[in-house]
Amino acid sequence: MLCSCGVILGHVGSAFIAAVGRQEAGGPAAYWAGMSADAVSRFAVPMYFAIAGWAVLAGAPPRDGRRVWQRIVKIGVPLAVWTAVYLAWGRWRGTNEDPVGALALESVFASVRPAYHLWYLYTYLPVITLLACAALVRSGRRPWGLGAGLLVLAAAPQLMGDIGEFTGWEMPRFGWGFVVYQIVYAVLGALLFALPAGALGKRRAPWVVLAVLAMGGILWYQHAVHYVIPNAHLLVALFMGGVLLSLHRVRVPERLRPALGRLAAAAYGAYLVHVLVIDVLAHPFVNAELGALRAGVLTVVLTAATIVLSFGTSLLWGQLRLRRWLG
Repeated sequence: MLCSCGVILGHVGSAFIAAVGRQEAGGPAAYWAGMSADAVSRFAVPMYFAIAGWAVLAGAPPRDGRRVWQRIVKIGVPLAVWTAVYLAWGRWRGTNEDPVGALALESVFASVRPAYHLWYLYTYLPVITLLACAALVRSGRRPWGLGAGLLVLAAAPQLMGDIGEFTGWEMPRFGWGFVVYQIVYAVLGALLFALPAGALGKRRAPWVVLAVLAMGGILWYQHAVHYVIPNAHLLVALFMGGVLLSLHRVRVPERLRPALGRLAAAAYGAYLVHVLVIDVLAHPFVNAELGALRAGVLTVVLTAATIVLSFGTSLLWGQLRLRRWLG
């Protein structure tokens, strides 16, 4: 739930940064509002990988290959549905660069992502497949189907290149896969989440300080060096670690658990729909002429409105038993 809210905050910030052409001179107030929001959000994506690693390796390790395929389908079906939704949205708004049919075919190979936030899922599924396969082998199982799927992922880029070379066809780029930092975040996340309470001491203040300092470093880096800071950057890793350890083993009061459980269940759907909500809300209000006060207030208001609408919509289709299709 917190990661989804963090991603929403970051993408609201991106709307401000885009409005000034990524340049402070284009509108200082909007620029710094966007940069600040984006910096605060940078823990979220690494934390997603950390949670994924913990779930597969420690929290709920798969019992067999069938269970892993069920997880893949649970993530993959909403991904396919929302890919179609964003393609239709782009066509309606006139923002698609190519015909919908061509974009849909390329989306199958992850060479085109009709909404920028979907990149994570094209990586997340291979990551959990690899980790689950390794966990099953370690437990004495023989997940041949998962192994075959991983072999396809490994060989597909070269195979598609060879097909294009021999036939002269223009083959889409094969975008399903992962890079080293994502596996590292997943494995280290499993290690940190699985630590017993008090293993790193009872004081949380040092981890809060670490998170704040790392976030400040990210803000400086994105302004002075490069925007967007890579997720593999050490500052991002320190920020994620500081946030994780600041919240590690915090006891949630019993009275809050049912509500937080429902919101957590709605988080995947909120993640999938929120870009559409931002497209609708941000365009009429975000511009380069904003003053400092208006830019700050508008960042908070747009973020809150997007969170409420995204989670509210996801809760609604959950009540309608559509979560299997919409996330």
